[in-house]
Amino acid sequence: EDSLQKTSTSSCVNPSGIFVSPYALNLSSFTKLIKRLQERHPQFSRDEIVEAVQEVRRINKGVLSGLAISAIEEKTSAIL
Repeated sequence: EDSLQKTSTSSCVNPSGIFVSPYALNLSSFTKLIKRLQERHPQFSRDEIVEAVQEVRRINKGVLSGLAISAIEEKTSAIL
């Protein structure tokens, strides 16, 4: 049962209501990224940070997979 949950490909919506594909960025990585960005940019709200991450995704042809978290963080920071 545990292995089935780990390999599940169902999509989800994060706490901000933004759709996150399991193929684009897994939830623990997404949470880690948002936390790092909140620490780096405390002047921005979580929603603003999530929107900037979504903009990085749009710029990157709709996907974040294949990009290192640090690269996503840098690109998001440039947008913020």
